[in-house]
Amino acid sequence: MNEVAHHPLLNLPYRLVAAVGSLILRYLRGGIQFIEFLKEILVWSIKPPYRWSLLLSQMEYIGNQSLNILIGGGIAVGAVFGLQIGAIFRVFSAESMMGAVTGKALCQEIAPLVTTILITGRAGAAMAAEIATMRVNEQVDAMEAMAVDPISYLVVPRFIASLVILPLLCAVFIFVGVIGSYIAGHFLFNIDEGMFMQKITTLVETKDIWRGISKAFAFSGLMTAICCRSGLRASGGAKGVGIATTNAVVSTLLAILAVDVVITYFQVIW
Repeated sequence: MNEVAHHPLLNLPYRLVAAVGSLILRYLRGGIQFIEFLKEILVWSIKPPYRWSLLLSQMEYIGNQSLNILIGGGIAVGAVFGLQIGAIFRVFSAESMMGAVTGKALCQEIAPLVTTILITGRAGAAMAAEIATMRVNEQVDAMEAMAVDPISYLVVPRFIASLVILPLLCAVFIFVGVIGSYIAGHFLFNIDEGMFMQKITTLVETKDIWRGISKAFAFSGLMTAICCRSGLRASGGAKGVGIATTNAVVSTLLAILAVDVVITYFQVIW
C-alpha cells in the first residue's frame, strides 16, 4: 500500500499544483516589488536635486539619436501597411480609403507600439546594459556609499526624458508613416493626392492622435522602469550584464503588449 500511495504518478497533480502556485507567488512578489520601485521613481522625480544636465543628455540620446531609425522605420511601416490595405480595398474599388485607414491605424495602435519597440531595442537595452555594468563593477555601491541614491541619479533622468521624448517620437512616426502610405498609394495604386488627404481628414480625428500619444506616454514610463530595474538587479560579471539586458528587452516587450490590451479596451469602451 505504501508503494502505491507514494507512486510518482499519484503525486504528479500535487506537484503540478505546487509548481503553478510557486510560479504565481513569484510573479506576484515581482509585481509588488516593481510597483514599489515605480513609486520610488515617482517620489524622486519631484524631489531635489534636479539633475538638468543628465536629463538633457538623456533626452538627446533617446530622442535625437533615435530619429534616423524612427523615420526610416515609420516610412517603411506606413508603406507596407498601405500596400496591404490598398490590395484589400482594390477588390472593392475603394483604394482611396487606404490613407484614411492607414492613418487611423497608425494613430491608435501601430505608431505607439512600433515606436516603443524600436526605442526599447536601442535606448532601453542601452539603459539596462549601462546600469548593469555599473552594478557589477560596484560603481552603484560606491554611489550609495557616498549617499547618492542610484534611483535619483541613474533612473529618474532617464525616466523623465522618456516620458517627454517618446510621445514626440510617436507623433513623428505617425507623420512619416502617413508619408510612406502616400508614396505607396500614389505610385502603386494611382491614388489622387487630394482624395488621399480628404479621406484622412474625414476619418482620422484628433482623439485618435491623442490616444496614440497617451499610449506612448504610458509605454515610455514602463519601458524605462523595467530596463533600469533589470540593470540595477544585475550580478555575475559580464554574463550578468548580458542576462540583465536580455531580460530587460523581453520583459519590456511583453509588458507593453499586455498594457496595450488594457489601454485599448478602456479606450474602446469610453
